[in-house]
Amino acid sequence: MTTAAPGGPGQGPHPRHALEPLLTSAVRLSIVAALAPVDKAEFAYVRDLVELTDSALSKQVSRLEEAGWVTVEKGQVGRRPRTWLCLTGDGLAAYRRHLAALAAIAGPLS
Repeated sequence: MTTAAPGGPGQGPHPRHALEPLLTSAVRLSIVAALAPVDKAEFAYVRDLVELTDSALSKQVSRLEEAGWVTVEKGQVGRRPRTWLCLTGDGLAAYRRHLAALAAIAGPLS
C-alpha cells in the first residue's frame, strides 16, 4: 500500500524552500542552537560545546555576524580579555523558521 506524499500538487511549495541556507551547515546550526536559549554566551563556552577550534568558530561566527544574526562583544573580566556571542532577534527568527521547516519536512513522529 502506498500513501500520498504530503504537500502534493496545488498544496503549496515543499517545506524545504523555507530552510535557511546559512543554517544548513551543521556547525552554524549548532552555534545558533547554543545561543538561542541564552542572552549571551562566552566564546570559549560555545567553542567547547560545539567542539570546534577557535579559528573554526571565529570563521563561522563571522558568517553569522555578516548576516546580522549574531553580535560579538569584546570586554574584560579582571585582566583577561573575553568575547561574548549573542543571537540577534533576526537570528532567533531565522532559527525558528529553519526548525519549523525541518519539522514540516520530517512530519509527525509516530
